[in-house]
Amino acid sequence: MAHHLILFAILLLTADAENIWTLKHVTVRQGGTVTLPCLYDSRYELNPKYWCTGLTWGLCTINAHTNRNGKWLLTDDPSQNLFTVELKNLTTSDSGYHWCAVEISKQLDLGEFVYLTVKAVPDVSVVSSTVSGHEGGNVSIQCFYSSTFKNKHKEWCRIKDKGCYTVGKSGTSQNTVQISDDERESFTVLMSGLMLRDSGWYYCSVGDLQAPVHLFVQCTNTSKNLNQSLDNATSPLEDNKYPSNGILVLLWITGPLLLLMLMVAFYTWRIKRKHRPDPNSMADDSTSLWYGTVVFKKAKDDKEDDHISIPCAPDRDDDTVYSTVKCL
Repeated sequence: MAHHLILFAILLLTADAENIWTLKHVTVRQGGTVTLPCLYDSRYELNPKYWCTGLTWGLCTINAHTNRNGKWLLTDDPSQNLFTVELKNLTTSDSGYHWCAVEISKQLDLGEFVYLTVKAVPDVSVVSSTVSGHEGGNVSIQCFYSSTFKNKHKEWCRIKDKGCYTVGKSGTSQNTVQISDDERESFTVLMSGLMLRDSGWYYCSVGDLQAPVHLFVQCTNTSKNLNQSLDNATSPLEDNKYPSNGILVLLWITGPLLLLMLMVAFYTWRIKRKHRPDPNSMADDSTSLWYGTVVFKKAKDDKEDDHISIPCAPDRDDDTVYSTVKCL
């Protein structure tokens, strides 16, 4: 009864728990290590975070703090809106209430509790709290439980979206999650068709106990080679699509120069044509046309005697001279 009253009081003190969230009850092997994730609202990305231990929120002792050395290691990842606390060399004295907290002010700090049980043989555990797989591949996680939890409800859950999978097979057309319980104190989670977005924090859940697991999905070499092959395959197409880029650039640079040269040549030709002499004026002087004065006289002795008087061409600039013909 007293235990339930304590839990009720804790819940009252954490009315803002929706702004920060973590696991509720974790069991750890004595002398072992566990990493616990704490999620927080994106509004608190820049706020300091800390981890404290104590029965009540107001009287807890800070054991880890961002940018400070402490008993344990706290790592904040604002891009994922979570921080983790690595607890090492745990002893039975570390059992009890621990708090994920966001620093706002002394009176308004936010906190959410997790109850930690440290014992020689934990009731719920995993082979490894960190697993990795490749994109498109499979990964298997084995969760152990004590005989007293044989008939308890078993789940595989993701912390980020709080979505859970139960015994059986479920998922989408791209990836599936299959949980099989051998009923011999372990159940296996098989995740197939892994995608990069599957990376994150999960936990095995048996009854009200949890064991955290961090999954990391890596890019496969096949996908890298495929991307490179696609790039190489598309490059020639792109080159063929635009084969005259070099020529266009050359014309863009030399075009104005060629146009200028053509304009100069045309202008020079016009000037030479303007000052070229008239072909008629280039004729030889011997063939120049001029006329003199021709006079026909009749002799007094009634003899017909014609006299032709052709004066010299006058000194004129014009080679063509016009004269008159008279009959006297």
